[in-house]
Amino acid sequence: MPFGGVVFDPSVSKTAEMNMTPRVKNMTAKPTIAAGYARALIELAVSKGASRQLLAVRSEIDLEDLQDQDNRISLAKYVALMRAGKELCNDPALALHFGEAFEIEELSIVGLIGQASETLADAFAQLNRYSRLAADIDGVAAGDRLVLSRIAGQLWLIDTRKNPNDFPEITESSFARMICRSRRAPGNAQFVKEVRFTHAAPAYRAEYERIFQVPVIFESDKNALLMRDDSWLTLKNPRPSRYVFGILSERAQALLKNLENSESVRARVERLLMPILHTGNANMALIAGKLGLSRQTLSRRLKVEGVTFERVLDDLRHKLALDYLSGKKVSVNETAYLVGFSDPAAFSRAFKRWTGTSPRRVRFHTAT
Repeated sequence: MPFGGVVFDPSVSKTAEMNMTPRVKNMTAKPTIAAGYARALIELAVSKGASRQLLAVRSEIDLEDLQDQDNRISLAKYVALMRAGKELCNDPALALHFGEAFEIEELSIVGLIGQASETLADAFAQLNRYSRLAADIDGVAAGDRLVLSRIAGQLWLIDTRKNPNDFPEITESSFARMICRSRRAPGNAQFVKEVRFTHAAPAYRAEYERIFQVPVIFESDKNALLMRDDSWLTLKNPRPSRYVFGILSERAQALLKNLENSESVRARVERLLMPILHTGNANMALIAGKLGLSRQTLSRRLKVEGVTFERVLDDLRHKLALDYLSGKKVSVNETAYLVGFSDPAAFSRAFKRWTGTSPRRVRFHTAT
């Protein structure tokens, strides 16, 4: 079953889920992935005939960095590795086969925490905290990459990753891993009714049909799995262990802290601003307190990076406003609220300062 940051709210409507949740993550932090993913992908590619050294050269990955699977590898290098592997193995469906061959507990501590949880619902509640340890992917909200949402009475597991067609192999391998894992569960349960992808059908479409064994829709409006129902959330894990869970959680918390400390101060400020921006209370004192710093220290550290708190806040509002309006998801007044303006007129003045035009004109032109 899918392990990783998932939140479930059966009362969520399509409008609330798709329109009111910001989908822009850290603007300055570079995306990374756990080294365990790169190591396992190399092993699979080598088993299919690729040269280990050539894979390392093509991806610019130092193989010594893969000895500890909790190390971080830049997503750019992982993308290069995947594409080199597909070419050197002559296997265009390598990402699907990667998801089919490896379960997440073989790749990341995130999977081990899920395995030690008592139920899948418990796993989701805990793993929601640690999903970045598996993949800290750019273009995702400060919340969750994977979201369970009811839309028109149907339960969907939606991947909210932005610009997914830039690297659809992540979606391919993730969904293949989820579905193959569910079939290996006790009782050989099949919890998925349909799979949807935003990218076009590839030449190896037959492999999708073999692996997923349910209808597959391409060029959809979302990357998502249509679930049969939500009964699987109550399923018991076969080997839960509170002792192991505690040890793994402590380790994961330390890794997460290291990951957060590796971010720029600006990225950390942006991540903390995201969930409170709409309240209008996003001020420097509050963010400094969340970081455990004084206002003066936060100001000094941002100055080292060439910015001020006010500049970070202003830039974040600008980028989010463009994202909302260009996505045609919300009105101008709703956008003003979401980026922290109580007065739509003040938002319009700020937007004109950012772009030289009005928010209504931007929304009109993107809608036509």
